[in-house]
Amino acid sequence: MSELVARTGRHQQRYEDGYRLIAGCIPFRFRNMEENSGETSEKIVEVLMINSTSGPGLLFPKGGWENDETVKEAAIREAIEEAGVRGDIVHFLGHYLFKSKTLRDEFSPEGLCRAAMFALLVKEELECWPEQSLRRRSWLTIPEAIQCCRHPWMRQALEEGFLKWHDSGMTSTMNCED
Repeated sequence: MSELVARTGRHQQRYEDGYRLIAGCIPFRFRNMEENSGETSEKIVEVLMINSTSGPGLLFPKGGWENDETVKEAAIREAIEEAGVRGDIVHFLGHYLFKSKTLRDEFSPEGLCRAAMFALLVKEELECWPEQSLRRRSWLTIPEAIQCCRHPWMRQALEEGFLKWHDSGMTSTMNCED
């Protein structure tokens, strides 16, 4: 059993202009690619996705940004709770707007959400984590992740945020809000 416990409820949830504020990340790692001779040739990037609890397809960890944490802390917490990984936020990928079909409340009756997404370099995969009974982890190449991604806004974060940053050499300075 995990000593970590997932946060639940909405009493500390942040809202702004009718949008529920979400924090999430695209967890990634580098894997050595081997040639036929068994020698290591190059490193490839893999991203970590988790299954959805409400239907087919895969997701990146994300959830509500709460009043007692920074947006980066919320993204890191969601990675631990949902995907069972710890790491370092290395880049802000952007804000992505979407409409939740299931999460509507008095502060966001239309289910409008604004997600701040980050690239998270995974340093540790936990054996036990809060949602391990609900979630399966899958390491995928970027093309595989694009094909499996359940939500268009997450695919956009992967293609226009993460992939653009990756292709630029992953060296741009982090520009994110706290």
